[in-house]
Amino acid sequence: MLIKPPALKPGDKVAIVSLSGGILGEKFATHQRELGCARIKTMGLVPVMMPNTLKGSQFLAAHPEARAQDLKTAFADPDIKGIIAVIGGDDTYRLLPFLMTDHYFIHNVQAHPKLFTGFSDTTINHLMLRRIGMQSFYGPNFLNDLAELDHEMLPYTKAAFLNYFQNKNETAVLSSPVWYEERQDFSPAAVGMPRVAHPESKGYETVRGSGKVRGRLLGGCLDSFYDILTTTRYPDEQAVAEKYRLFPRPAEWQDKILFIETSEEKPEPGLYRKMLQILKQHQVFSAVRAILVGKPQDETYYETYKQILLAETAAEQLPILMNVNFGHAYPRTVLPYEAQAEIDFDEQKLTIVEPFFAAKIADK
Repeated sequence: MLIKPPALKPGDKVAIVSLSGGILGEKFATHQRELGCARIKTMGLVPVMMPNTLKGSQFLAAHPEARAQDLKTAFADPDIKGIIAVIGGDDTYRLLPFLMTDHYFIHNVQAHPKLFTGFSDTTINHLMLRRIGMQSFYGPNFLNDLAELDHEMLPYTKAAFLNYFQNKNETAVLSSPVWYEERQDFSPAAVGMPRVAHPESKGYETVRGSGKVRGRLLGGCLDSFYDILTTTRYPDEQAVAEKYRLFPRPAEWQDKILFIETSEEKPEPGLYRKMLQILKQHQVFSAVRAILVGKPQDETYYETYKQILLAETAAEQLPILMNVNFGHAYPRTVLPYEAQAEIDFDEQKLTIVEPFFAAKIADK
């Protein structure tokens, strides 16, 4: 069991950290930074930019130790109660040597757990925190969600984010009635312009399976898994990930519910098949009880991905629920790592059947 952080409450400070891409510090992102901070304040929270968060893409790309230091600082500061990743990227694995060898950082994570939210390349950070022993949340980030350029956050995503203030015994993860296309324009001229929206015609789709399945949630971005299990993107990524045992061993996948989704790069079908096959090679499919699949961004390759999934899991006959609102498609929900979940494949329902957060402790 992972250590649960406490829920957020009004007045809490939340750290904004650039753990991969450094776009938030660029001048062209000023309007997004201001918008995201304003939304955080509207929720009653206090945004805190970590010392290196706004130093820009070039500096942060060259200094992974600075990115790592910001995460250390956030966990060491008793006034900070939550941590929000700015955005994804592709090289947050470079932080691992600076974090996984720092006993003070590891102590702080274990002794002072805090809400941590993000998706995409942030998968690597989630797996790291899981290795250390803290539950984190595959959910909204700063730029994609809090800084949404429409006149408000996407309603479904905002409702999901507000779960960070609650601690219900059970949380139903409903299908959004609409989905949105990715924007092409992120300039100041796009502020206040709605996204292109479509009615959700499929809802959650049972691709295979029936009845109810329970298991603990474990997963992330399929692209990120592929990167840490191969040398495809960076020649040293696989070795670094293996050194710190980032990818769970087969026994750790036993009886889990695997959740996977694809990035904004929209991997072509041949690559998607390879990504699934490498999970199979690492004995994931033979261990898990079921698979949750996120809606692909802009519904690209939806039907093709479905057929590939069926083919690559045919031997195991795994139950699959597809088109779930997490990951790179808009809007998005929250999936807590290692939380007990139940999938009803007959009713196409997903429920987190335990509290997100630690029970409240009376102030001394």
